[in-house]
Amino acid sequence: MSKKMSITNPDKIMWPSTSTTKADYIAYLHIVADYVTAYTKDRLLTLIRYPGGVDGKSFYQKHAPAHTPEWVEVVSRGQDRFIVCNNRETLYWLGNQAALELHIAFNTYSREEEPTELVFDLDPSIEGFSHVREAALLMRDVLVGVGLVPYVKTSGATGLQIYVPIQLGYTYSDTRRVSRFIAEFLVQKHPRLLTVERLKRNRGDRLYIDYVQHAPGKTLPAPYSTRARQTPTVSTPVAWEEIEKGCTPEDFTIYTVPERLEKQGDLFAPLQSITSRQSLDAILQFLD
Repeated sequence: MSKKMSITNPDKIMWPSTSTTKADYIAYLHIVADYVTAYTKDRLLTLIRYPGGVDGKSFYQKHAPAHTPEWVEVVSRGQDRFIVCNNRETLYWLGNQAALELHIAFNTYSREEEPTELVFDLDPSIEGFSHVREAALLMRDVLVGVGLVPYVKTSGATGLQIYVPIQLGYTYSDTRRVSRFIAEFLVQKHPRLLTVERLKRNRGDRLYIDYVQHAPGKTLPAPYSTRARQTPTVSTPVAWEEIEKGCTPEDFTIYTVPERLEKQGDLFAPLQSITSRQSLDAILQFLD
């Protein structure tokens, strides 16, 4: 099946502050294609498209448009048709559609009730990143304390996201019980820093631990997806030592991530390994 396509408007500026063009963006996707598709594989996509660049209008796209090439994998759910990005050609096509953000489900489409990770989204209420790093390190210590090995990535925007790869077979109901317990325990320990309050107006300057986002039909940015910020930042897996040393989301862009991958490899690679998947049985038994 032919997978030919041409890049339309390659000189279109996507990120004006850095004069980053659509061609630059697709060149980045070409370099990181194997890394991105390792995480988008077999997962329903939600796209955020910016035809006029990050300073222009944007829109969410969950469903495959009529002009989707026949070689792009599409999965039907009732009346809906979702794009699945299982190969680099699909990734390039999405880049040409000015899909600057690729958001993925927490489960593969064949196991709809079974997430592959336990995930916490740390969402700051005020500017600055030091309190986000502080919260992440506090959560790391709690997770390690209950016998789990967590991994962390930048959101590419203002927050951090913490992942624990889990054994297959747990339901979203199981992970919700665990994540709620962890989040509420942390809030009780650090009530001036953290909150699980969903309404922004009631959070004050406290950082929001979003465990509710980890649910069927919800999404987070895929590892190595760009974000529509002023600079072309990338949602990037980082080492805990980098959090301790003071990294910021702006450290990771389409201009720095390729060399980083060449030197360090994919720090989220354990999420793809069966041997890294962890049991939640002891915590669930404790909660019972």
